[in-house]
Amino acid sequence: MQDTSLPPESAPPTDVAFPKRIKTFVTRAGRTTSGQTRALQVLGPQFVLPYQADKPFDWAQLYGSERTQLPVIFEIGFGMGDASAQIARQQPMSNYLGCEVHEPGVGALLKKIEEFDLSNIRIISHDAVEVLENMIPNNSLTGVHIFFPDPWHKARHHKRRLIQPPLVQLLVSKLKTGGYIHCATDWEPYSKQILTTLQSTSKLVNQSDQVNGFSARPNYRPVTKFERRGLKLGHGVWDLIFKKID
Repeated sequence: MQDTSLPPESAPPTDVAFPKRIKTFVTRAGRTTSGQTRALQVLGPQFVLPYQADKPFDWAQLYGSERTQLPVIFEIGFGMGDASAQIARQQPMSNYLGCEVHEPGVGALLKKIEEFDLSNIRIISHDAVEVLENMIPNNSLTGVHIFFPDPWHKARHHKRRLIQPPLVQLLVSKLKTGGYIHCATDWEPYSKQILTTLQSTSKLVNQSDQVNGFSARPNYRPVTKFERRGLKLGHGVWDLIFKKID
């Protein structure tokens, strides 16, 4: 794989004080529909997991002993769950754990779980950093998906961006050797920062064979309606895929 370099302006700004801890979510206002509320009430007890700081996940208990050896993919911020449900439906031989604090999004994904009769998704509605630190065993994940995280466009807000070295190092510790991190964004300056951050992280190797370091969208990541709308307007989308090595 090619080791690409980026111009200085793509690096995180040096004049911004980054917080010691990155909050992985922003509480957003949003109305929960009656269908989402019903899904939360009826399906939530089966598919939404409680946050328990002193109790790491037991994958066999979560997904069933017959699925213990299957890959576990962790998704941070699944939004309304469209891509999550499609991926889980297309790849039934993988286990998926989605992390999202937006209640309407959790309800929407639960509706899709019911609609598609999915049994390989579980949801946790809590800060992803705390989930990673306290509930996900080291060297246990096959993949991490982070699709279209908030780009925080203004320079003074860059410190709030999710993809920063402390989180990436934490993700690497949770991945198995050969496991991957897949990020996608529609904001080019953020894509360059993500690329710089992943390239500078030890034990991660870029899987792109393109000179610019970005990957073609893999078939498993569906194009969402918002992405499709942006593409029609000429907006770009950048995928980045890195694998963990020994």
